[in-house]
Amino acid sequence: MLDAVVAPQWLQDLQRTLEPWPWAYTLVVVAAVALAAWLANFVTKRILLRGLRKLVNRLPGNGAGNEGRNNLRVISRLANVVPSMVIAAGVQVVPGLPPQLVEFVMGACRAWAVLTVALAVSHALDAANDLYERRPDARNKPIKGYLQVVKIVVFVIAGLSIVATLLGVKLGPLVTGLGAATAVLMLIFQDTILSLVASVQISGDGRVRLGDWIEMPSQNADGDVIDIALHTITVQNFDKTITTIPTKKLVTESFKNWRGMQEAGGRRIKRALYLDQHSVDFLDATALARLEQFAVLREYLRDKQAELEQWNADLRATGMDAINARRVTNLGTFRAYVERYLRQHPGIHTDMTLLVRQLQPTTEGLPLEIYCFTRTTAWADYEGVQSDVFDHLLAILPAFGLRVFQASSDAMLMAAQQQRAFAE
Repeated sequence: MLDAVVAPQWLQDLQRTLEPWPWAYTLVVVAAVALAAWLANFVTKRILLRGLRKLVNRLPGNGAGNEGRNNLRVISRLANVVPSMVIAAGVQVVPGLPPQLVEFVMGACRAWAVLTVALAVSHALDAANDLYERRPDARNKPIKGYLQVVKIVVFVIAGLSIVATLLGVKLGPLVTGLGAATAVLMLIFQDTILSLVASVQISGDGRVRLGDWIEMPSQNADGDVIDIALHTITVQNFDKTITTIPTKKLVTESFKNWRGMQEAGGRRIKRALYLDQHSVDFLDATALARLEQFAVLREYLRDKQAELEQWNADLRATGMDAINARRVTNLGTFRAYVERYLRQHPGIHTDMTLLVRQLQPTTEGLPLEIYCFTRTTAWADYEGVQSDVFDHLLAILPAFGLRVFQASSDAMLMAAQQQRAFAE
């Protein structure tokens, strides 16, 4: 039962004035309570909260970065409690309302306050994590996992408190009853519960969204996410087949999400040219003069020759044999050419990692790997840029005296045998 609330004198006078219209006074009081809640919300968020924002932004270490934004989100969440408390207090003075309705509105306001406080605590934990990650040793001792456990506990307690408030029961008996039913519920609805938890986790951390390109070899999935349901994630593969993945698999198993590549605006090229190691040699004066005609190599060859001349001059001063002198190689010059060619290519993203490196030699030749990113993430355009780059590099190799290594076939031998047989 609600405690009796004595209305002010002006409300009693208004009630006597509107006695001919029984519901008119109720509507006026409801409108007054709604107006009071709106004013409380306005004053809290537009005046007090704005002042607190300015104060927080002036504090050292705030106003920039995630921790500053999380501090403001904590304050904003807590500010939502004010109008709900005004409504909970005001609904008690509204005449003519059924007691059950008044109880429900007050319970809903209390439930909203509990949820708001839980969300504020969650943002406070995020702010604490952001502040902790600024420490030098935070990388070696992360606390994000522990804070997530605390969040789960907070939301579980908040959820139970909200249910108990709306049902009008005490929290203790509710927890006891749920504990007794947990074993049965877990046994009957095991898949549904696991899928629900996975769905909440997926939507919470945003690991998968509609339209994402994901790759999960264990489920034969490689394509775009077209549907996210409680039990399954539907993926349309690039061969236009459809794969359905149990939602819980995206939590318990590893997969690759290409969204980061699409948001970064660059797609990686990582491919090697396998060179014949027998074609690697020093460059003589004639070859150097020919390669200096490449505009992208003039500065490199000039600086390299100056470096080697100084090295060799110092070497001669020590009386060392000329065999110890350093000379320019065709492979080193080709590496320099490839790097400079990529930096001038309009389809290559020069603000991202760009490497031209040798890998360990194999029986198939010496791998010269091209590691860079294109400016486009579209599949067809990416393949076009990649093909254009390697078309050029394969065609320019003979100018440096280099050859691509490839396994020989008996086609040449058979052609020669056929020509001899035809001549005879």
